[in-house]
Amino acid sequence: MKKITLIAFVFLMSLVKLQAQVTVSPGIRGGLNISNLTNFDSDPKSDFYAGGFVAIKFNKYFTLQPELTYTRQGAEVREFEIGGPGSRTVNYDLNYISIGAVAKFHFGGGGFHILGGPSLDIKTDDNFPAYDYNPIGTDFSIVGGIGYTLPNGLGFEARFKQGLIDIYGYDGIDSNYYYDDLILNTVFQFGISYTFKVK
Repeated sequence: MKKITLIAFVFLMSLVKLQAQVTVSPGIRGGLNISNLTNFDSDPKSDFYAGGFVAIKFNKYFTLQPELTYTRQGAEVREFEIGGPGSRTVNYDLNYISIGAVAKFHFGGGGFHILGGPSLDIKTDDNFPAYDYNPIGTDFSIVGGIGYTLPNGLGFEARFKQGLIDIYGYDGIDSNYYYDDLILNTVFQFGISYTFKVK
């Protein structure tokens, strides 16, 4: 009985110590998107992303960061007029609300970190031509990157985001589908963040 009581006490003290180390802090993030579409006759398009997050810091080495971000993606496309004399360059916008969670690993417990995690992207709108196929409403992405956070909470990050679902929902099985290859979102993100200190 004494052994069980001792084990329970040690376990309880460990939980209390772990709880004391965990901090939860809100934050904001935003910056530049450079996006494109794979297997699409297009060029990269510049736009922005902005959102918020909650940094759950378990210890000085590991942080879990749920995020909610508005991200403007798509590509720059050259449109040719049917029977017309020329062409024009237009932006095909493909915009999402991104619900993600990244894990941050801090080297030596300092400001430099690597990050990675998944995100579910829900389309808010697009301006793809009416005569074309309409992009589907969701995407699932994987994010990876590096960053540095100053002691005052200001951070700088570079990320790469790779979509995993064809923007038209093509699964690669139907050989009669118009597109031969998957058309996926790709995004480079360069931005800043600020983590508020919660006392």
